[in-house]
Formats: sequence, structure tokens, C-alpha cells
Amino acid sequence: MTRILSRSAPGQAVTALLDTGVHPLLARIYAARGIATRHELDYGLQHLLPPNQLKGVGAAAQLLADAIEANARMVIVADYDCDGATACAVGMRALRAFGADVHYIVPNRFEYGYGLTPAIVELAAALQPELIITVDNGIASVDGVAAARECGIATLITDHHLPGDELPEADVIVNPNQPGCEFPSKALAGVGVMFYTMLALRAELRSRGAFDGQAEPKLADLLDLVALGTVADVVRLDHNNRILVAQGLQRMRAGRMQPGLRALFAAAGRDAGRATTFDLGFALGPRLNAAGRLADMSLGIECLITDDASRALQITQELDALNRERRAIEADMQEGALAGLDGLSPGDCSSLVLFEPDWHQGVIGILAGRIKERFHRPTIAFARSHEGELKGSGRSIPGLHLRDALDLVTKQAPDLILKFGGHAMAAGLTIREPDLGPFRDAFERVVRQMIDPADLTRSVETDGSLEEGFYSLETARLLENQIWGQGFPAPLFDDCFRVENQRLLKDKHLKLQLRKGALRIDAIRFNHADPAGAAIHAAFRLAVNEYNGVASVQLMVEEFENT
Repeated sequence: MTRILSRSAPGQAVTALLDTGVHPLLARIYAARGIATRHELDYGLQHLLPPNQLKGVGAAAQLLADAIEANARMVIVADYDCDGATACAVGMRALRAFGADVHYIVPNRFEYGYGLTPAIVELAAALQPELIITVDNGIASVDGVAAARECGIATLITDHHLPGDELPEADVIVNPNQPGCEFPSKALAGVGVMFYTMLALRAELRSRGAFDGQAEPKLADLLDLVALGTVADVVRLDHNNRILVAQGLQRMRAGRMQPGLRALFAAAGRDAGRATTFDLGFALGPRLNAAGRLADMSLGIECLITDDASRALQITQELDALNRERRAIEADMQEGALAGLDGLSPGDCSSLVLFEPDWHQGVIGILAGRIKERFHRPTIAFARSHEGELKGSGRSIPGLHLRDALDLVTKQAPDLILKFGGHAMAAGLTIREPDLGPFRDAFERVVRQMIDPADLTRSVETDGSLEEGFYSLETARLLENQIWGQGFPAPLFDDCFRVENQRLLKDKHLKLQLRKGALRIDAIRFNHADPAGAAIHAAFRLAVNEYNGVASVQLMVEEFENT
């Protein structure tokens, strides 16, 4: 059962927004998301938080500037997801523009696992660097940093993940979530942290006269990459992140983007001139992530750093093929998981821990997310790694901080988890295969301790009903062009309708014709084959449906109950 709840929009905030010229529908939607002033909707670069509030960024700028002046070789160690790839691309493009001798490596997740491990340091050392820079990883790399130090290699950690009890003894750490950092936005993605580090480096180089008599590199030209990584990593879109995303989208819509992004839009069949956060999160991001999930993320990074348009198109064809393969693998895994959960009653458990011997390690995170959505339970899916170990990827529900839950498991059962890390809503871990049963029991106990039972009932928050005049293509386009994402959700409305007609598309999508008073409108609920009754209460999004070159408005139904 799903509860359909309406958000409240404070009247004073709605009025304040209306008085400054905000569209009436947007004023209600924004006020319900905590927006009280027009300033919070100003997405100009001048409103970006200054870099100097980010702990360690000044020291990082000095370290990098010294290395550039000494012509010291640097190696970026990237993570194997979209955030890591875009952060690496920002670093490579900016540092090369500053005249640095910079290279990169990205761990193959199946051989090396996550982060700056001693084995990765050994791999990087073959390039003979004087400085290793991590992007989107490193805050937990205590042993890796120690290994680099033993090799005489300096380390700069740029990361956004939550730190553990012990920090690595790196030369410099830049992470808004490290102890003592007063940067107001704790939601920067890894690519955002790297972008800020490059801003600080440019200021340091400027102060040293590095740009005297020549034009400074335009770091704003990298905001398309920053926007993609920020949205794809599903970090909270606070005001600062919304500025980064809005600026990136503005450049994409104007045709000012890296050749790799242009090629990704083409491969996904999306119009870059009308780029949206949906395109970044569900069209471009998955194609890049497919490289890290099934092959090697260096393919994705090459796509983002090449200036050769034909090379970018060639790479995106490979990425698109990998993404199709990923979807097929995921479908098979999901079918097997659902078969194993057949007959499960929602009241039977507070969590789900899944494992099959033949599951693909690169796809378990997506699988965990799908199962979590279906059963509304914190879910961890495991796949075999090596030497008797299982690698797990988890996804949580509102009300349970997944990394904190795993931390509590380690305190209550110290020998179960070999290593772990992550965020509130997503985490990764490694256990021994014989410990799967004990871990399942321990995780269930911890979830029951930490979660409010009410949070185990799925609920969707809506923005209430939609006035009849707003069921229009113009309104759908208006909403589509705003900045939405994690923590700043796209508008969801609810209302009661008569069902005039319904049919199944491809045996799995429910196509509906709905009526409300004099209004008739098409609707669709994807991946839902159960028929609707004669009347329904539906939670829906207003969307643009384009078919044979004709655009029309339709409702994307997320939930409904028969009335």
C-alpha cells in the first residue's frame, strides 16, 4: 500500500514569490520545497559559494601550483562511476590548460575494487608521478596513502564521501564532509569538489603571475561536466548545486559542451537544445556508468576528454552497446531476484539482503535500487568477488541512513564486514561468503533498531491537485525546464479521475484515457500491468509526449488507487 500525501506550501512564502514575479504554479511548488525568497532561485555564477570556505582548498591550490611550476608529473586516480569520470575529466582538462604534466588511471572494479588502494598506488607508480590526486574517492584510503608515502609520492585527496573514524595522512584533503570543514554546502559531488579545487588553483596561479599577458583558462566551460556528474551521482540539489547544474544545462542548451557530451546526447536520441536534468540522470549518466559497470571507465573518461568529435561518436557507440548489455543483464538478475522473493509479505522483514552466485558485480547496485523501489525496504545485493568474498551494493529508503546502519553492524558484530563506505541512501561493502547469513540477520536487527516502523510504509508526497488550465503543453515545458533532482524533487500532482479507456502496451505498460470534468487526457503508467478500476486517485507528473514529430501533454502516473 502507498500513502499519497500532499506537501504544504506556506502561504507567506507563496505570496513573497508571487510578488517577485514567479509563475503562480512554480510559486506554490517552490514554497513547498522550502524556498522563501527569489534569491534562492537565482542561479547566476555570482551566487556560487566562494572556494575559500572549503577546508584544504588553499593548501591544495599551493600544492598543485608548486607542482606545475616544477613540471612535476601528476596522476589522477578516478572512481569508476559517472561522478568519478566527470571529476577526472574536469581535472584533466583544467590541469592541462594550466600547463600541468597530468595523466590518469581508473581502477577496474573487478580487479582492484574501490579507491586508492596499495595496489592502485603500485599501478600509478609505474607512471613515475610526484603527486597523486584522487577524485571522488580517497577519504577512506588510509593504507593507500601510506603506500604512496612509502614510495615518495605526495597525495591530494579530493572526495565528498563521509569519512570514517580515521583519516588518511595525505598531504592535503579537500572534502566538505571532513571534520572541521565549514563549507556551507555538504552536498557537493566529487566533480563539484574537483571543480572548486580548480577554481582555487586558478586563483593561486593568477596571484603568481602565471597568466600575465595571456588569457586565463575559462573554467566555466567545464560546467557541462560538473552538471552531469552532480545529477548522475544523485547528491542533494541544494542552492549551490542547483547553480552548478543550471549553468551546465544553460551551456548545453546553447550548444557549448564537450564533444563527448554532444555525442552522448546523440546516442541517447535526446535534444541537447532542450537538455533537462532528466536527460542527465536517465540518458547520459547510465551510458557513462555502463563502462564502469561492465568494462573499464577509462572508455567513459576518454569520451569526456577527447576534442575529436568523430572519436567521441565512436566511443559513445561502444558505450551505448555496453548500456544495452547492462540492461539485459539487469533484467535477468531482477527476474531471478523476484522469483526468490515470490510470496514475500511486506510485514515479514524490515530489510532485504540478496545473493545469487552468477550475479554480475557491476550491476548489483542497480538491482538493489529496483528491488528497493518494488518492496520499499533497504536492500543490499551481493555478487561474488574473489577469494571467498562477496561485494555488496545497497540502496536505502527515507528514514534509514545506510552508511550509519552498516557502521552500527560493525560495532555490534565486529568481524562481519571487511570494509564499507557510502552515503545515507547508497553504500558498498565487502563480506566473506560464509558470513552472508549472519550478516543478513545482523543487518535486519540494526534496521529494526534504527528505523521508525511508519517509514516502512511507502508514501509519495505530491504538490496537490493541478488546476485545469495547467494541463497544457506550455506548463509541461515550463516544469521540464526547471532544475529538479535529489532533495528538490520534480513536481508530482494528485487528483481523482474517471477511467474512460485502458489498454496494455508491450504487455507491461498501462495506457489510460482519463477524464476529470470536461477535461480528457492521456496517461501512462510504466511497468505496471494491473488494470485500473472505473475511477482512480492518481499521483502523476505532467510530461511531454513526442510521437511522429507531434508533441502533446500526457500524465506519467506513478501511483494510483481505485476509488
